[in-house]
Parts: sequence; C-alpha cells; structure tokens
Amino acid sequence: MKNIYSTLLIIFVSITAFGQKSDIRDGDKFFAQAAYIDAADAYENVNDKSQEVLQNLGDSYFYTNQMQNAAEVYELLFLRHEGAVEPEYQFRYAHTLMAAGNYVKADELMNELTGENWDHEEFASELDTMVPHKFNYDQVMNNQSSSDFGIGFYGDRVAFASTRNQERPIYPWNKLPALDLYSAQMNEEGEMTDIVLFSDAINTDEHESSATFSQDGTVMFFDRTNEDRVKNENDERVAHISLYRAENVDGEWTNVEKLPFSSEEYSVEHPSLSADGSKLYFASDMPGGSGSFDIYVVDVNEDGTYGTPQNLGPGVNTAHRDQFPFISDEEVLYFTSDGHQGFGNLDIFRTEGDFSEVENLGGSINSGSDDFAFVIKESEEMGYFASNRRGTDNLYQFTREENEIIEAPTVTDETSGQDIIPIDGSKIYFDFDKATIKAESKPVLDSVVTYMNDYPNIKVKVESHADARGSDSYNMALSKRRAASTVDYLVEKGIDKGRLISEGYGESRPVNDCTEPTGCTNEQYAKNRRSVFVVSNRNGSMNENSDMDPEMDNEDMEDQEEN
Repeated sequence: MKNIYSTLLIIFVSITAFGQKSDIRDGDKFFAQAAYIDAADAYENVNDKSQEVLQNLGDSYFYTNQMQNAAEVYELLFLRHEGAVEPEYQFRYAHTLMAAGNYVKADELMNELTGENWDHEEFASELDTMVPHKFNYDQVMNNQSSSDFGIGFYGDRVAFASTRNQERPIYPWNKLPALDLYSAQMNEEGEMTDIVLFSDAINTDEHESSATFSQDGTVMFFDRTNEDRVKNENDERVAHISLYRAENVDGEWTNVEKLPFSSEEYSVEHPSLSADGSKLYFASDMPGGSGSFDIYVVDVNEDGTYGTPQNLGPGVNTAHRDQFPFISDEEVLYFTSDGHQGFGNLDIFRTEGDFSEVENLGGSINSGSDDFAFVIKESEEMGYFASNRRGTDNLYQFTREENEIIEAPTVTDETSGQDIIPIDGSKIYFDFDKATIKAESKPVLDSVVTYMNDYPNIKVKVESHADARGSDSYNMALSKRRAASTVDYLVEKGIDKGRLISEGYGESRPVNDCTEPTGCTNEQYAKNRRSVFVVSNRNGSMNENSDMDPEMDNEDMEDQEEN
C-alpha cells in the first residue's frame, strides 16, 4: 500500500511540475506576442514564480492598466530579488504606486532611482502656484466603448479613435478590436452625435488613430500599425507604427500614402500639424533618441516633400515615454510624458519658444493614471484629452480658466540684495556669544510665522551671522547654532520644517566695516549678530543670490558638517 501511495505521489508531483512548466512556456509565448492578458493568466497559475515570471507578470498587468495587481507583483519581485532587478522595473513599480495614490513609497523609489529630490506633496503644492491655468472637465458622453482616445478637431466636428467596431480583428494585447478612426458632432451637452466611421481608404484591419487635419480639412495625417511584424533586439516579432497622409477629393479620402521617414524597424506616431501646415510634430522611437519615445518635428514643404525629422531635445525628451504631441494655433506644444516628474504614469505637459523648459499642467487635469492626447482651441479655452483613470481609455472635454497666482511680497535687503520678508524689523539679533532667542525677537518671529501661513507655498531660508570677535571656526559654528534656534522657534509655532532651510555664515558677511575683533563699539558689533529671512521664489527654488544648494535641507547640512 505504501508503494502505491509513493507511486501516486510521484505521479502527482510529476504532473504538477509538468503543468507548471507548461504554464511558464505558455506565459512566455503570450508575453513575446504582447498578448498580455493571456500571459498574465498563464503566469498566475505558476506556484513557485521565478524572478523572470514575476517580472513578466508585473509587466503584463502594467501594460493592461491593472495597476493594483502590478504593484503587488512588483512588490513581491523586489522583496525576493532586491539588488538583482533592473531599474526599469523599479520605475514601473513607482508608477503603479502613484496610480494607487501611495506617493510616499513612490517618492522613495524614484529618489533612489534618479538621485533627484522627488517629493510629491511639495511638487503638487508648488505646482498649484505656478501653472497658468486650472481645468474643469467631464467625460464625453457616448464614448462608453472599451477604448476611445486620440480625439482631434476636424472642422466643426471631431475625429477620434475607437475599438467599437466589432467587425475588426481582436488585438491580443488587450482582447479588444483593432482601432478605427471615426468622426462625430459634439453638442453643447458634451455628447458625441452623428458618429461616422471613416472610409475603408483610411480604416483597415490594422490600428488607425491620432488624426490631424489641415485648416481647410483637405489633408489628413494619421498613424497606422504596419501589417508586417519584424523581429526586435529580443528576437520578438513586433508591428511598428507608420504615419500616413490622405487627401479629401470631392468629399472622399484618397491618395493615401506612407510618409517617407516611416519605417518597418521603428515607430512614428501621433502626428500634429501646425496651423499653417508647415510643420508636423510626431513621436518616434527611431534610433538616436533619448530612450523610449521622443517628440520630433519635420518640415512639410509646399512641393509635398519633407525635411529631415528633428529631435526636440532634452528639454522635452527623456529616457522614458514622451508622446502625443499637439501644437496649438498659438504655437504652444502640449505632449505627454512619464519621464518628467508628475502625478504618475503619463501626464500632460506644455512648452513653447525654444522648447527648453516644460511645465506640468497640474493636478486639476492630471491624475495617477495615463492622461494623454490633449488638444485645445486656445482662443476658446476648451479642448479634449483622454485618460484611463476609470480603468479604460475614455474621452474628456475640458474648459480652462486663469489660475490666479498670488505672489508673496518681498523687499530687497540693502546689504545683500536678496529678497527678504517685508516685516518691520526683518532681522532678529543675538547677544554676544549666544544663540538663544531673545524676548524682543519673538514678535518679529511671530510675524514671520504669520507671513508663511499667509503664503503657504513659499519657503524661507534663515541666514545667520556672527560678529568678528572669536576665531573663524568658532563663529561659523555659533552662526549655525543661531540659524538652528531660529528655525526651531518657527517650527514650534507650526511651520513645516520642510519649508525652512538654514545656513550659518560666521563672520563672513558683515553689514558694516567691523571685520576685526577690535576697533568697533558693542553696538556696531551687535548689528552683525543676526538672522535674516530670505524668501524663495514661488516655484520652490531659492533666490538666485543664495550660494546654497536649494535641495539641501538641514539634515543634509548636519551630515556635511559631521563629514
């Protein structure tokens, strides 16, 4: 009997092991085909998940917008294999946490990954005082299919991409039909009506999306997935995306042609035509970029030819996804990115001029999910964007209004030329060889507290000084104690320590000629025993006259002193 049980156990274990290997093989096959829903189903059946299985399972959930599931898998991945996981998984793990609103843990991961100071609470708060506009939005009605996005202006109508055509082949990535392009009328209630499928000249069994039109409506640019699959560097067959141009002749779209800088080896996608028709902006992962997808621009010549695509450079492009450009009629470029600091996953940004600096549009429109495909009529203060914040891609209509930014008032310090708090007696003074806050200084400090409460998005740098009596090293240490005691008083009164930075300068910055330990009166020396309150500008960086790193906090300074 024991032999029978042993034999049955061996058979059971063998069958189980065979099944596990089969699930892994199936998962790997589906993952290589970008069939992420099927891949996730197969990998979930694996009991003892290896590092590779966890990585692929997390990515399968990530790429299908199952962020909570992805976060749980990535967490397990890092618990079991920390130190052996590539940075790209930490990046995606951080974004899944942002999608769930766990910015504290996400900040930790991004700080470690980038070496930069990611502080979401501070970032979001400061952004509220910087962005030029606030947005009000509602979901577009009658776009409740499984996936609608890529809306654009089309004369007095709109054009958009959708998976609602059930006659198209099913896309294995998300188990939805291939995308087609539609046009529709938008009524005053924000509802799409008279929804019309573009003709077969435009729509095929492949994906079509992201249509952009000339001002007279006679020329369309759009993207389409290539029919042929080619092997990538991982020996996986993938279909890239190309850009196409079509002409409207006698009400019919015809003369559809692929743009010459499209390729079977990489993708070019998400076109946006400038108002005068002379420039076409698009996204691409062509060789020579910054990493994943970058934003490019190409000249559209009058003879129908094109210039050489130009990368917009490091002000816009990052090592991650920079996509969905839209150039407004005021030549403001809007685009989406998960490489610039944001609220999580794809956020919407703006840039103009030489495109050297970008600005997040803020928390009134961006979320922890993918927010993308933003278009706007600047003169009407309205437009559209897409988001998967409710689980699937949906269209949203918005209006925007000016963001009333109240600047914190400052005055210029006559000695240093710095912007300081405009209160009576904007300095406090210390007794000789002391760092104790004097009773007569407390009303001034209380005024600083009131000022910082009135303008909650500014920071203050406390700069403290000593007179010339004593050694340089002693006076430096004394001035730092004075700065610390000043900060401690403000914190005790309720000011967040994160809004305060302190530094001692010893005797190096006298306000008078008392630079020697003798030769001046006590009253003259006393003027140098002071703390001054320097105001940050409203975007959170310190006044440019400050010689201190704006991202160095008090603990950093203490660490430096100890080292």
